[in-house]
Amino acid sequence: MNNRDINWHCLSIEENLKSLNSSINGLTSKEATQRFLNIGPNEIKRLKKKTSLEMLIDQFKDFMILVLIAAAIISGIVGEAKDTIAILVIVLVNAIIGFIQEYRAEKAVEALRKMATPNATVKRDGHIHLIPTPELVPGDIVILEAGNVVPADLRIFEVAQLKIEEAALTGESVSVDKHTEIIGEESIPLGDRKNMAYKGTTISNGRAIGIAVATGMKTELGKIATMLHRSSQGSAGLESLRTTTAGRP
Repeated sequence: MNNRDINWHCLSIEENLKSLNSSINGLTSKEATQRFLNIGPNEIKRLKKKTSLEMLIDQFKDFMILVLIAAAIISGIVGEAKDTIAILVIVLVNAIIGFIQEYRAEKAVEALRKMATPNATVKRDGHIHLIPTPELVPGDIVILEAGNVVPADLRIFEVAQLKIEEAALTGESVSVDKHTEIIGEESIPLGDRKNMAYKGTTISNGRAIGIAVATGMKTELGKIATMLHRSSQGSAGLESLRTTTAGRP
């Protein structure tokens, strides 16, 4: 089974450890290094940096946009001024929507990146280590305490009065009490997965130990960033344009 297909909150601690080939003493340094080389850094990927002008020009590179511009030119040549103006207005509106969407997506991804904590406390080779967060890998045993930002998606297996503020993911401003028990229901909202801790959320009270089940772009925060990456490519704006132009002769 692929790790990404596993409902970690439905598994016991033993099943989680087995699925990730780990133990309560953590990974060995050798295994952690190998996983890092195979999986890559635990970080949110940065969108390709573009200037505002590049973002605007990109809005006119889609094939459908080029077809519409060609249609506007032809309409102008044959004297259909109204059609020319209508098509150009549609193209410009789409360009503005796409530009705003890409600009906001870029800013949102940068905001997600800033939610990361620089270091994480993990257990490797049976000993406690402070490592750079990007070096954390699935299977690492992570130790959390009040004030920490969760460095990866974790299945919690030890808690002491643990509360986590998850507004970044769920929009819920009230801190959530966490526990270690198995949750039997597979398809439940993130806010109800109370045996899990997610990357970018904050420990508001207590302490915990958990096993990293997802890192980087495979985390729930990473999935949001992936959607923003797709959004930045203007797909929604083009879809809006297709809807607008549907039915036009």
